[in-house]
Amino acid sequence: MKVILFGATGMVGQGVLRECLLDDSIDSVLAIGRSSTNHTHPKLSELLLEDLFDFNITTEKLQGYDASFFCLGVSAAGMSEVDYTRLTFDLTMGWAHVLAGINPTMTFIYVSGAGTGGKSMWAQVKKRTEDALLALFPNAYMFRLAALRPMHGEVSKTRWTRISYAVFRPLLPLVRAIFPRAVITTEELGRAMIRTVRQGAPKRVLENRDLRALGGP
Repeated sequence: MKVILFGATGMVGQGVLRECLLDDSIDSVLAIGRSSTNHTHPKLSELLLEDLFDFNITTEKLQGYDASFFCLGVSAAGMSEVDYTRLTFDLTMGWAHVLAGINPTMTFIYVSGAGTGGKSMWAQVKKRTEDALLALFPNAYMFRLAALRPMHGEVSKTRWTRISYAVFRPLLPLVRAIFPRAVITTEELGRAMIRTVRQGAPKRVLENRDLRALGGP
């Protein structure tokens, strides 16, 4: 199985990349982003782009892949709706249309967020993105991630997120014990993605509790 991974240098993507490189069912991973993962592995290749909105790349580089894991995302804090829409809906759908043009039957997994579809601006933009992906790909799955527990040194690229995790990370095991459906590990998330490609999932929009069930031991 060959997968394309967007956002491999973010906290979510770092965890997913690790699980992909460890899994024997994954033959190769193409990491697409602006900066290198700084990993060397026989399975891993990289496509580095100065501008992620430049969708006019040689499609030969994207041929033959079975799945795409879209782990790119930004916080809406302090952003206008126009800017957040550009970095969430426009960027995701730009790549989705490129990949659908090459292989419309590929599995496309989008990391969304718990609370998507709510009344807040970010939740509405995420919902628009989910709906468009579900309409575009017959094998699209929305992963509505809640709290993520990094297990192998995964670190966010966003400063305020790094600070938040430094403060609250010691509490995550306790939160998970009290609210077991609220926290998922990076290991479980990566395994859930891989298993979804291999065997599908019970539904196309998956909440945190569903992801934990898919990614369990």
